[in-house]
Amino acid sequence: MAEISEAPSTLDPDFDQENMRKSKPGLKRLTLSLAVLFSFLLGLPFLLKSIEIYRSPLPFREIDDLSTAFESSPILFPCHFRAVFVNFDPNSYTADQLSISVQAHMAKFAAKNSLACGTCASNVTVSVTLDSNSNCISNGNNVDWKCGALNEFKFAEKHEDGLLDEYLASLCDNNSGAKVYTVVVVKTEQEEVRAVVGKYRHAWIMGRIFEEEAIEKIAEIFVNVFVNGGKEEGLIHGEFMPLGADGRIVLSFNLLNADPHNWIYDWDFQEIDENLLSPVIDALKPLADVSVESQVLYHTPKSSFSFWDDRLDSYIFSTKDLPFFVNSNEWHLDTSVAAGGLSKILQFVVYVPSAKECPLQLQLPNGEISTTNGFISPMWGGIVVWNPSACLMDSKIKHPLRYKISSEDSRKLFEVFMGQLRQLFGLKSDGLFVGASGTSILLASERGFSEWELDVLSRQHSCFNLLQCGTTLGSLSRLVQSLPRMIIMDDIGKQVKYSLEAARLTLSNASLGIYDASAESSRQARLLAEDAFYHPSMMSVSYYSFEHCFAVYSPFFLPVLLHVLLAVLREWKRYKQESKKYYAWKAKVK
Repeated sequence: MAEISEAPSTLDPDFDQENMRKSKPGLKRLTLSLAVLFSFLLGLPFLLKSIEIYRSPLPFREIDDLSTAFESSPILFPCHFRAVFVNFDPNSYTADQLSISVQAHMAKFAAKNSLACGTCASNVTVSVTLDSNSNCISNGNNVDWKCGALNEFKFAEKHEDGLLDEYLASLCDNNSGAKVYTVVVVKTEQEEVRAVVGKYRHAWIMGRIFEEEAIEKIAEIFVNVFVNGGKEEGLIHGEFMPLGADGRIVLSFNLLNADPHNWIYDWDFQEIDENLLSPVIDALKPLADVSVESQVLYHTPKSSFSFWDDRLDSYIFSTKDLPFFVNSNEWHLDTSVAAGGLSKILQFVVYVPSAKECPLQLQLPNGEISTTNGFISPMWGGIVVWNPSACLMDSKIKHPLRYKISSEDSRKLFEVFMGQLRQLFGLKSDGLFVGASGTSILLASERGFSEWELDVLSRQHSCFNLLQCGTTLGSLSRLVQSLPRMIIMDDIGKQVKYSLEAARLTLSNASLGIYDASAESSRQARLLAEDAFYHPSMMSVSYYSFEHCFAVYSPFFLPVLLHVLLAVLREWKRYKQESKKYYAWKAKVK
């Protein structure tokens, strides 16, 4: 009724109907529009929460600190050294003077690989004992030594190296549990000076030798043999041992009959495994989880060519042919199911040539025939060409005979394989160390690896694993921080946490000189880091960006939100115009 009374403009000639109004504009339509807009805005946090990426918290600072520490400073191990001088004049040099001289010469030999990762700390001390039969003089760092204990041995007899090695092992054994490397120098009337490194943690030097020469030999054995494993350089950079990232290794032994129409050979591998391989596997337990498999294959010719040599009366293949020897098309060697994943598989092949190229010999670059008739391929394995006695028989046999490789031949083949395995691990296979002060004999162990060699491998393996662990965790940290939309599951966070704990445990064991435990914990640290980096849950969404999320949801919400915003702007504009009309009328009335 109010609007009907106000409608006629003739009643109030001063009232402009287009620019004035007498009632205050209502807020109902504007309120409804704003309510719809606010409902969208209030639902936005719930929308963002629904598309939120779950990220388990990672200790980025700890990862960066650990990675930087591994890369900036080498990992050093405490080493204990002892030198025993037997039948030397105690008035010429005191024990302290000899200790200082040995340390000075050790520093000179260690200068080539100063602070190399996996070596011993630079601040080492050398315990020196002067044993003059029944009287012993030692410096302050002495480890117990029984005076006159070596008088009952006749050191001139070379065939007693094995017996002397065992006897010194009983003398050098200490109850403290620390790994002490000992060099015993025995001054005799023998002109020849012999240096022998035993299969435990000791060596001995015998002959007519003076203090100055003995000091140099002792220092070289300490640094270049006991610390660096007989290599002049320090730690080999990169993957120096044929081990997988998970610390597992599969030794695959293959007997290949090139042409079974001539002859067929088999072997008793169970006997080889039980008698020859078991000690080696036990020795490598601190370093790797070793498994063994074997197979016999037929129709497996080689890819390279050989030629007949009348002078040698055999077929010859040279070192130039070695890259083409393996026939990857016919040699189906990778049959192991257990070697999947991060494990490493090493192939050891016994190649039995056909009658058309038997006997087959490997000729070295100097023109001589190889004594082992085998060669290695780094990170792949080794091959031995075995010429059977049937080479002398008539090769044109309609029905080929079956043979079995004898136990003696199997043992010889295994000795070659053992040398190849040592080479693959970066150790010497010839049993000799040629240094600046002379040649030293390295006694072979029934386990394939002597105790001091296992110490070297443990130290270097721990060092390499920690470097890989730090690199992998550092890469993971940078990747996660660069991709905010990457999913980080709890499993990844736990693996990173446990990897850091294992790395700290490795450093603790290394500082205490516990080589075996440090190698095992470092292997665990690297494995956990690799598992975290290659976790399948995050690889599929590594590039799931916010732009992708916007592109998915904008077709659903953007059109509706745009209409709501336009409605609110339209109602706000209308409300401002109507309010202006009302205030214009109020001003007119006043």
